[in-house]
Amino acid sequence: MTAVPDPALPAAAETVRIAPARFDPGAELAAFSRRAAAQGAGAVVSFTGIVRDRPGGGLEAMEIEHYPGMTERAVSAMAATAVARFSLSAVQVIHRFGALGPGETIMMVLTAAPHRADAFAAAEFLMDYLKSRAPFWKKEFGAEGAAWVAARADDEAALDRWTAAP
Repeated sequence: MTAVPDPALPAAAETVRIAPARFDPGAELAAFSRRAAAQGAGAVVSFTGIVRDRPGGGLEAMEIEHYPGMTERAVSAMAATAVARFSLSAVQVIHRFGALGPGETIMMVLTAAPHRADAFAAAEFLMDYLKSRAPFWKKEFGAEGAAWVAARADDEAALDRWTAAP
């Protein structure tokens, strides 16, 4: 179900922040929820990603690289697509770069829509695109050295559901 935007409300608010600084997911969610309510949203969905250790441990750090300018444009385009496709009231994407340790918050996606189905679908859509298409490169560091994180087939398969013909 895709809601029809109310022309009396302001256009959807899109926010993309790519930065090395830590952020407080609770504070971000609270501020986003207030803005979303002012935009006429009835549902807010949030996803917070954290750096996970390897199975069996051993991850000392993950370094995330990106190409400034290109990354912001690409993620903003993904957010704009989500707004149009799911009639969102608001969307926010926060993604960190630089050196991060296990357990640190790496990113957050927030979506708001008049109804929950669109907010949930938009969050999944954005996560699938961020995992497979956003221009970030990850390198893991451990006792055995460093290795780039390869693309995963299941992430590509998850993206296919949004591009497959109905």
